[in-house]
Amino acid sequence: MTDTRDQRPAEATLAFLRSAFPPEWREQALGHDAVADWERENRVVLPEPYRTFIAEIGNGSSLGPAGDGGLQPLGRLPDTWPGLGPPQPGEPFALEGAWPWEDDEGVDPEDPRINAAFTKGSIVLGAEDGPSFWLLLTAGPRRGEVWMIADVGAIPAPGDPAWGFTEWVQRRHTGNDWWD
Repeated sequence: MTDTRDQRPAEATLAFLRSAFPPEWREQALGHDAVADWERENRVVLPEPYRTFIAEIGNGSSLGPAGDGGLQPLGRLPDTWPGLGPPQPGEPFALEGAWPWEDDEGVDPEDPRINAAFTKGSIVLGAEDGPSFWLLLTAGPRRGEVWMIADVGAIPAPGDPAWGFTEWVQRRHTGNDWWD
């Protein structure tokens, strides 16, 4: 299988993403130079097609996905985001598989791996049902996948293998529940 996380998306993919986010609800696209500047500052290259989406189509949208406030602009955190330190999207994502830490009896709530799961190797796509957040992984072996993280654990969406950005948008666009 060809890795397309760094290749320009097909025009059909971009056409779908344009149709999924009506222009009146989109934030202004950043342009490729601004995206490249953000990537240099954060020592990461964003996975496609998200990278092209924010450069050419829209830097977020107040109309979902996600359910609470829509798609976050690049680098912006939802109001309900926990204060765990600055995001580090260029550092590898801390997990290789789902981890429901609330069920892990040997885990202290202050375990540094929990903080790392929130802050390293991802950007926040949006919030869902208050303290749950959609992440797009930006670094590490699971790069390009969308995950859900909350105060109870983290899981690829909807499982293994996780969806990429396009699949995540398609799921929301069809009106289906995330986990069906």
